[in-house]
Amino acid sequence: MATKEPQAPHLARLAGLIADETRAACLLALLDGRAWTAGELARHAGVAASTLSEHLGKLVAGGLLSEERQGRHRYVRLADARVAQLVEDLAAQVTPGTARRPRNLRESSAGSAMARGRTCYDHLAGRLGITVTDALTERGLLVQDTGFALTDAGLGWFDSAGIRLDRTGRRPLARACLDWTERRPHLAGVAGAALCRHALDTGWCVRIGSERAVKVTASGEKALSELLGIDAATLR
Repeated sequence: MATKEPQAPHLARLAGLIADETRAACLLALLDGRAWTAGELARHAGVAASTLSEHLGKLVAGGLLSEERQGRHRYVRLADARVAQLVEDLAAQVTPGTARRPRNLRESSAGSAMARGRTCYDHLAGRLGITVTDALTERGLLVQDTGFALTDAGLGWFDSAGIRLDRTGRRPLARACLDWTERRPHLAGVAGAALCRHALDTGWCVRIGSERAVKVTASGEKALSELLGIDAATLR
């Protein structure tokens, strides 16, 4: 019997695309916002290149990934910020009790680094993202009463910090993104992306390892202390 709900088949197809451990691993890896080769994702997911290629084909056809080819290499990335939000929101629903425990010291260290600070597609997450979000809120630059919104003072702060906000697109200026390790919202949207990009471009933060983890540098500690009054010790 056919359903009377026209969106049901589309939702079922989307759920089916994500409901595979290999494809889920690829989507989580691509939350770093960068383009990966098929070979890199195959090694990350622990499957053969031919197997991974089939999965990528389904994700691209389903609109979750975009791809481009350069010579022999096939690069893929998340299709857009909406897909990243979907993946991060779903990951946030995994409770600590049901998450798989680290198998060794290396996995444990990587997990700790990700919890301290990481990128969530194009914005900062983990304790780092929460700390920055709290600092913006405490100084009246960001309000969280009915969703995230920058105040006039907040807009001025971004301008004075030399962080350009592109307000020409349809993406929200500020958006709350539920952090899957902290279980609290951090700043996303145009402002979150601009702040993350500025932090990486200026060397406030650097990527570490092959995961999405980032750490704050000495210059970053100084800048965030001066601009937001954040205690350097909370960034380590």
